Amino acid sequence: MKKIFILFLLISSTVSAQKKLDKLLNKWNKRNVPYMSVQTLALPKTKAILLDAREEKEFKVSHLKEAVLVGYDHFKLKETLQILPKDKDAKIVVYCSLGIRSETVSHKLIQEGYTNVYNLYGGIFEWKNNNFQVVDTLGNSTEKVHAFSKNWSKWLKKGEKVY
Repeated sequence: MKKIFILFLLISSTVSAQKKLDKLLNKWNKRNVPYMSVQTLALPKTKAILLDAREEKEFKVSHLKEAVLVGYDHFKLKETLQILPKDKDAKIVVYCSLGIRSETVSHKLIQEGYTNVYNLYGGIFEWKNNNFQVVDTLGNSTEKVHAFSKNWSKWLKKGEKVY
């Protein structure tokens, strides 16, 4: 009985956190880009081009393996289009800290005709919160994640926060 109660508490806290994140993303996003969950992206069969819509200082702390930095403040659409495949059906997943900046970048790609673009739900914070690996600039696994700011850092529950 005790094990069932603990399992119930874990599930309840996960659902509660998901609802809070939904509320945050609904406040800031237009939902004009479909989300992809971190669990789906982590599946071995999910092959995608990963674009990091954070800033260089964030990317240098850690990022998803094989991600390409495209930035946000200085995002250059023409340069990004040059590194993407000509196949407009290629699967592209854009992420940032939580999924707010990445929605803007993702939407620009959709406006350019890309049809298989996703915004990573919860971004690198949700990725790390689910115990998935992030790497440093040398490609080594790390616990460090740039927390963006003290205010936004509350969404990063696991890993070592770096500012």
